[in-house]
Amino acid sequence: MKTTYEHPRVHLPELLSPAGDRERLEAAVQFGADAVYLAGSMFGMRSAPQNFDPQQLCDAVQYAHAHDVRVYLTCNILPRNADMDAMEPFLRMARDAGVDAFIVTDLGVMALAQKVAPNVEIHISTQTGVVNYAAARRLYELGAKRVVLAREMSLEEIAELRAKTPKALEIECFVHGAMCVSFSGRCLLSNYFTGRDGNHGDCAQPCRWKYALCEETRPGQYFPIGEADGGTYILNARDMRLADHIPELLRAGIDSLKIEGRAKSAYYTAAVTNAYRRALDDALAGNPLTPWVMEELDKISHRQYCTGFYFGHPGQSVDRGSYVRDYEVVAVCESYRNGVAVLSQRNRFFRGDVADVLEPGRAPYLVPMERIENGDGEPIEVANHPVMRVLLHTDISIAPGALLRVKKES
Repeated sequence: MKTTYEHPRVHLPELLSPAGDRERLEAAVQFGADAVYLAGSMFGMRSAPQNFDPQQLCDAVQYAHAHDVRVYLTCNILPRNADMDAMEPFLRMARDAGVDAFIVTDLGVMALAQKVAPNVEIHISTQTGVVNYAAARRLYELGAKRVVLAREMSLEEIAELRAKTPKALEIECFVHGAMCVSFSGRCLLSNYFTGRDGNHGDCAQPCRWKYALCEETRPGQYFPIGEADGGTYILNARDMRLADHIPELLRAGIDSLKIEGRAKSAYYTAAVTNAYRRALDDALAGNPLTPWVMEELDKISHRQYCTGFYFGHPGQSVDRGSYVRDYEVVAVCESYRNGVAVLSQRNRFFRGDVADVLEPGRAPYLVPMERIENGDGEPIEVANHPVMRVLLHTDISIAPGALLRVKKES
């Protein structure tokens, strides 16, 4: 299973996208990621995604490298004694699969990785909680190639850290996605409430739950705290969105722009990667931000947006614990020929709907779906069977793999 090809070239500044499984990996690569981060079957901080077994990991690395995309393997849990016997063979397996870097939290894991895979870069996870230049410098002296800074740093603090650390040390920061209410993800709420260890990749997210007060002598009587009409979400962090601040991030010296979301859908990965690819390219070219970038980020599932701690306090998402979901993917284009797009249905849609199309390398565009037929060429009013084949007659050429979305009714 060992690979022998050379690593792809390094792109800096870099767009780094999540890959929870093979479908999401392909979405990240096709929509413009320079690198992806993913987990093997053990030791990652997200157990909910499918992740990659040894053979899948090897295949994933080959696919990514064939497209000049680097692969970073998360090995960033807080390992207990019982985890350590399996750690060395796991790292050897990942080394042989050809991963470009290990993302680690624990110093023991870092030392072990350096012993068994000296040619694989070490990236220090955000779980480590690096918030000052002295810590970053020391980690560099210990052999780290990159530090993923804590989300709780301001842009001013990041710029100072960059100025006081070796230029060879790369700086990575999150720019989009969910935020943890606990410092750098070091949280015990899930352990206490459910027995699921958030620091072993199995967080139940009790910070997102709806809370009320209950007086001990009145069991079953719940008193609203009164934060908002829809409930009280006192621990519920907003989502981060920095697409309109990429020039400032680059000027502060950030080398890698990281998108959160290994547990999110392939559509999320595609849409967010596509938007940030354009935002980064605009910044590098010195151009204003393309208007549709911010619009695209409203079309994915998200909580209220903020700018994290970069420019001040992010605030809490107090009006709901759930996501905003205004769009849904209704079909994937299989092919287009002679004015007919062959679609594979994903969610129900109707004749007369207008599809908002997302495809790599192209600005989002609209396609009216006035004439649709089933796979036998018979006119239909609605596509309501899962993965049914639908023929869409249109003069607009739709690329294979393009995602067709429809705005939900309010």
